[in-house]
Amino acid sequence: MERGTRTYKGALALLLGAALITGCAGTSSDGGESAVDRATGSGGPAGGKQPPSAAPQQEEDDADGAAKDDGTRKGVAPDYLSTFALDVDTAGYGYARRTLGEGRLPAPDTVRPEEFVNSFRQGYRTPEGNGFSVSVDGARPGAGAADWSLVRVGLATAPAARTSERPPAALTFVVDVSGSMAEPGRLDLARTSLGILTDELRDDDSVSLVTFSDEAETLLPMTRLRGNRTKVRDAIGQMRPEDSTNVAAGVERGYDEAVEGHREGATNRVVLLSDALANTGETDADAILERISDAREEYGITLFGVGVGSDYGDELMERLTNKGDGNTTYIADESQARKVFVDQLPAHVQLRARDAKAQVAFDRGTVRQFRLIGYENRKVADEDFRDDAVDGGEVGPGHTVTALYAVRLREGASGHVATATVRWLDPTTRKAHEATGSVETGAVDGKLWGGAGARLQVTAVAAYFADTLRGGDLPGTPALGELAERARSLAASTEDGAVRKLATMIEQADRLNGGGDEPPGNGSEGEVG
Repeated sequence: MERGTRTYKGALALLLGAALITGCAGTSSDGGESAVDRATGSGGPAGGKQPPSAAPQQEEDDADGAAKDDGTRKGVAPDYLSTFALDVDTAGYGYARRTLGEGRLPAPDTVRPEEFVNSFRQGYRTPEGNGFSVSVDGARPGAGAADWSLVRVGLATAPAARTSERPPAALTFVVDVSGSMAEPGRLDLARTSLGILTDELRDDDSVSLVTFSDEAETLLPMTRLRGNRTKVRDAIGQMRPEDSTNVAAGVERGYDEAVEGHREGATNRVVLLSDALANTGETDADAILERISDAREEYGITLFGVGVGSDYGDELMERLTNKGDGNTTYIADESQARKVFVDQLPAHVQLRARDAKAQVAFDRGTVRQFRLIGYENRKVADEDFRDDAVDGGEVGPGHTVTALYAVRLREGASGHVATATVRWLDPTTRKAHEATGSVETGAVDGKLWGGAGARLQVTAVAAYFADTLRGGDLPGTPALGELAERARSLAASTEDGAVRKLATMIEQADRLNGGGDEPPGNGSEGEVG
């Protein structure tokens, strides 16, 4: 949801403050001065600026200068803060898996590394209560990147205790029945998915059903499942493919039904099942959600996007859910539908956190360069970190969020590397909370391959694979053949079927393309674009 006048910025603001941080892993605070405040000396929002005289002496590079009006450049201190909205989407990874399985490389603009990384178990510690745990670790990838480390910032929420303990859900299904959905694996999979979900929901949950093609139609108003499951299944069975794809009409009607059937104290969510190939009516995500902004803001209704189809409007679905306080996933077959609507059901019908953001403050005394891998369209201005009117991400129970950084340490550096802070709002009270974690050089100096924990290695394989698919240049990236071998070995040691499927994907990509990438240049400081 977008509130106020500020939103995600395409690049981080340049700061003049030092980022010498101290902090304790996993500590929480409900207010007061944070580790980032102490580092910047702001006593206010993280990202507060200091005068230039407060910054330690730096090596300077023309590449980091700010352009003057006359076209020349003047030196400025590089930025050592990285701020982004949390993202639990996995649709990009699921769609890439399907695309590679069909013998095609995914389009680079559909590959988002954070969605690859967040598709795998991480093994982070479980927090106490309903907040986040914060874990920070890392390792050196070695060959070709001798002075670089991968630093992993891991955030985790506690899983739901038992299904019976969650609040009731009021779900409005908005299903695409346009002509393109007639192809195998689209509307038939949507029917199967809704049938599975209907079986899994509790008697005190409620559902409504809206379909759309060139226009939208309500097949079932909000209905309690107790005594009405047959009625719900009959409505699902009525869905037939029709004409064009008017996503805007479907979303607008869906939110109307969600407001009409709104339940106080329940999780009120719109579930959009579509190939998102909008070709009729409004096709811009911002404009579509502007139509229903009052419903989102007043009633707190969130949006869960479920993508289907070999041709899939990934960008539209992702933008809709980012701006609709929700997340996306992608299903290609019934087994994936069961994973989403059975195994992961609590995470999709509950919320642990609203408007969650993370800020990582790197220590300029030990860190020369860093690069956040992915999250390009989730970046937030540093000064907006503690502005709770600025949109963040929504996170359910049992979710993990991983941010992986390529970090180049200064020669001979020893000591503090970074402090990570996560800030979120309680979904019910809207009270702000924070938790922090930090990491030292000793925790990121070990070998990645064969030395670090298996889960960190899996994370690295997924990130390197995603970056290769989109033509990136991360330092230390192995060739696809080597990545596939490492994934196979990790699949065997972890006995994890998901890692085995990752290895298969890399092998498929290697056959279609192959080759690795050269590491980036090492001349600049601060954040690497």
